Amino acid sequence: MSLKNQVLEAEHKQQGRGGAMMQLELRDVDSGSKQSLRFGTEEAVERVYVEERSLTFLYTEGEMVYLMDPENFEQLEVPLDTFGKAAAYLKEEMKVKLQLYDGRPLSGSVPRKVTCSIKEIQVNPKGTTITPRYLKGLLDNGLSVQVPAYLEPGEEIVVNTDDNSFVSRANK
Repeated sequence: MSLKNQVLEAEHKQQGRGGAMMQLELRDVDSGSKQSLRFGTEEAVERVYVEERSLTFLYTEGEMVYLMDPENFEQLEVPLDTFGKAAAYLKEEMKVKLQLYDGRPLSGSVPRKVTCSIKEIQVNPKGTTITPRYLKGLLDNGLSVQVPAYLEPGEEIVVNTDDNSFVSRANK
């Protein structure tokens, strides 16, 4: 089988006396379509090496993201969905990683920890006697994160982009 796919998820499964299986979620490099594939662990898979570039995010226009290589100032235009859910964290001058295969963008990633501003915090319903430790906070990028109750709107916080969770207050 000859396919050019990027592995999005991989899971090893062992069922009873049967042989071990690998369950993969793949994205076709050419079309971008996703599919699931299951095969035995004894089957050979050819590894393809991708190029990873460190770039600077410039801006978003419509469904396109504009990036710049800080070494030669070359600008690249890639689809916004290349960054997936992490696209919400993109900010001007942010250092990002872009994975390419044959010069085509496969995926993009943002730093694991980014600083965001709290736009608003959900207030406690009237009549509650217990103050919750965490409240739902809306960030400047439109995402919601559980934040400690002592924080206030306008404060800067550090967010883990992998799981969309509060890490700490940002250093001023």
